[in-house]
Amino acid sequence: MELTRLPLLKSALKSRYPQLAVFIVMLVGYIFAILAGLIGTPVGSHNFSIVFVWIAWWAILILVAVPFFGRGWCAVCPIPLPGEWLQRGAVLAPPDKKPKWLNLRVPKMFRNIWLQNLSFLLLALFSSVLLTTPTITGIVLAAMLFAAIGLSMVFERRSFCRYLCPVGGFIGLYSQTAPAELRIKDKQVCAKCEGKPCYNGSDTGYGCPWDVFPGGLTKNTYCGLCMECIRTCPYDNIAINLRPFSADLAKPSAKMDEAFKAFIMLGSAMIYAGVLLGPWGALKDAAYNVGTGAWFIYAATFLGIIFVVLPGFFALALSLSPGPSPNGRGGGVRVFSSLSTSLIPLGLMFWVAFSVSFVLTNASYILAALSDPLGLGWNLFGTANAAWRPILTSMLAPAQTLALVGGLAWSAHTAQRSGHEANVSSIPVIVYCFIATLIMLWLLL
Repeated sequence: MELTRLPLLKSALKSRYPQLAVFIVMLVGYIFAILAGLIGTPVGSHNFSIVFVWIAWWAILILVAVPFFGRGWCAVCPIPLPGEWLQRGAVLAPPDKKPKWLNLRVPKMFRNIWLQNLSFLLLALFSSVLLTTPTITGIVLAAMLFAAIGLSMVFERRSFCRYLCPVGGFIGLYSQTAPAELRIKDKQVCAKCEGKPCYNGSDTGYGCPWDVFPGGLTKNTYCGLCMECIRTCPYDNIAINLRPFSADLAKPSAKMDEAFKAFIMLGSAMIYAGVLLGPWGALKDAAYNVGTGAWFIYAATFLGIIFVVLPGFFALALSLSPGPSPNGRGGGVRVFSSLSTSLIPLGLMFWVAFSVSFVLTNASYILAALSDPLGLGWNLFGTANAAWRPILTSMLAPAQTLALVGGLAWSAHTAQRSGHEANVSSIPVIVYCFIATLIMLWLLL
């Protein structure tokens, strides 16, 4: 179903002003979150930066934005804006033809998501401190903003978003499951188009900031939904569509960086559940006491689970799959990468199940932080003294169980399709997903 057939929506997407208005609101909120983290109360549960970034925003991202809108958050994210405005030398007007800064091409060796994988892992290793210490959150938010500005001054387009942003890698992986997509309508129109303004830009708009040619777009992974191609296409050949959930997973990836992103996200969700929601005091202490011997053991275990245990057992499961052996150089790697696509729905539901518990436990802090965002004794809306209490606790276990069982069924279906395409049995992969689901159920319940 083509949503851009709706005149009101199409008009809103073609105009820059609605998106700019949202951008400005988001940028003001982002800068305020940085300031709140740096100068506000050190008590995390009463500081805007902690409450609105890691509880409110996180809930919207994991439970709504990614599952239903894919890269929708990237369409309004404020992080690349200042750097992009400086890069273009304009806020709304088309950029000058002569670049104002270095405008270099990102080196080929970095044109993948390995740096995104590493940046996410770096934050994940320090997540216990990041989620509870406003100053650290403020520093990280500021660092991401300045990194985006710096990279915009050196490299072309949104190099930070495309190759480094830890949140972008997370969203890109799971956006493949969303029912919204940006795609071309007719390949022949793109083939005959001269100048490719959707990629190179024109007087009506900018070239794709994500370095993607819409005519070759087959997955949501690398499209940031910036809407520039809709504005620049002279033939009205680009649309926003509704499609079945996980349509992109019918075309399994053969890239190892994307495969390991699936293991990183799956393992991180399981470890987070154990550290933040589990009853193990020693594990919590190790995760929180950064720099100690216990923390280094925790970090080594964290990385070992993600880079050795999870992919190792997955490779072992594939080796047990009946069927013809992969032919040709790199055949085993291609099968490993393709079948890892099966873990994407499971990982998404792991994050949903974890986030439901984390958010419902801490959501009541939002009211207090809304009235007193810096913890300075304000009471702007009369809710500064709202008491903490978990909400909907009776619904928590059933909701988590439903999410995990649904994720298992979803991954099993994906494994059957991927296994059929790779000409191997999907049964060992389904068993692998089943065991992972049992472990996550144990961690959560």
